[in-house]
Amino acid sequence: MSEPLVIIGNGMAAARLVEELAKRALGRYAIAVIGDEPRLAYNRVLLSSVLAGEATSQEIELKSAAWWRDRGVTVTYGCAADAIDLAARHVHLANGLTVPFSKLVFATGSIPVRLAVPGADIPGVHTFRDSRDVDQLLALGKAKTRVVVVGGGLLGLEAAYGLAKAGAKVTLLHLMESLMERQLDAPAATLLKRLVEDKGIEILLGANTRQIMGGEKVDGVELADGRVIAADAVVFAAGIRPNAMLAKDAGVPVNRGIVVDDRLRTDVESVYALGECAEHRGICYGLVEPAYEQAKVLAAHLAGCPMDYSGSVVATNLKVSGVSVFSAGDFLAAEGDTLVFNDERRGAYKKLVITNDRLTGAVLVGDTQDALWYLDLIRTAAPIHAIRGDMMFGRDLAQLKAA
Repeated sequence: MSEPLVIIGNGMAAARLVEELAKRALGRYAIAVIGDEPRLAYNRVLLSSVLAGEATSQEIELKSAAWWRDRGVTVTYGCAADAIDLAARHVHLANGLTVPFSKLVFATGSIPVRLAVPGADIPGVHTFRDSRDVDQLLALGKAKTRVVVVGGGLLGLEAAYGLAKAGAKVTLLHLMESLMERQLDAPAATLLKRLVEDKGIEILLGANTRQIMGGEKVDGVELADGRVIAADAVVFAAGIRPNAMLAKDAGVPVNRGIVVDDRLRTDVESVYALGECAEHRGICYGLVEPAYEQAKVLAAHLAGCPMDYSGSVVATNLKVSGVSVFSAGDFLAAEGDTLVFNDERRGAYKKLVITNDRLTGAVLVGDTQDALWYLDLIRTAAPIHAIRGDMMFGRDLAQLKAA
């Protein structure tokens, strides 16, 4: 008889875990996936493409209903898990039903941060995190609404781009003095700002939001320096935090995220966590690739072939507001040699950091065709003395000359 395995969360991490389990232990578990969004798992990275009209909601679905069914997975969506009884080994759902489990996996992802400023609860203040948010933001674009997006990281830039493409007049506010300060160095951020502004998006840096103005609806945003930005709607996209409250309420140890070891186990027997809700060695990864790496490790453990997760080399490789951006490794290192190529006219920037004959960091804006090659060099710590003089010009030329 198959062992009941319940996965709470129906996002990218959960889908990849099921896929990896199906490769290793198909039939060993009776898998139940529980998600509160009213749809099957989808590629969250492409939500901005849906908002921009570059993809449909159906096109970003990860797996069809038949795929889940063929692997014996019961998917309950549009219904949240309300509570967990660890002693009785039951998950209680919002619809009143209970789901038994032998093993439990938290894949609850993250939730958007709402700034604690006056007016944050006025009608017309939104977040940008899931497909339900996109449905609301699409209406803003179609109405040619004046929208202020708060946050100049990945989420904020993607929201701003999608809204502008959908027809809204967009102003983006960012507290820091450069965009994507965690993923880009200063020259790359400066170039990205210009390229985004070229798409018709106004960007204000060093902009500290004091309050959202309005009564029954949003009228504008007041900044700490007294400036007022007229707006009909506001989108908070200033970060995420692990969605760990359900686990905490159940008695599972939580720090910033759900604390797991190198096999994604919590301190509670047969209870696991992965993806954005998990905290491993003090780190909560807010990106997709670490979740996929964790899914592989957890699937191996559940299949009886344990392997360890030692952490991820964090990399960003996306189109941000329609601009290709990549960064990985320690690209702000004080030590080591730095190679830089900057062509502002072509909208291209490249920075490589070399330490002890190894590529240890990279930043690319505009031309990212060699991003995966650079990432592999960083992850494998391969010696680069034979290609050092040519690696700035791409893989093909560097390997040709080294041959």
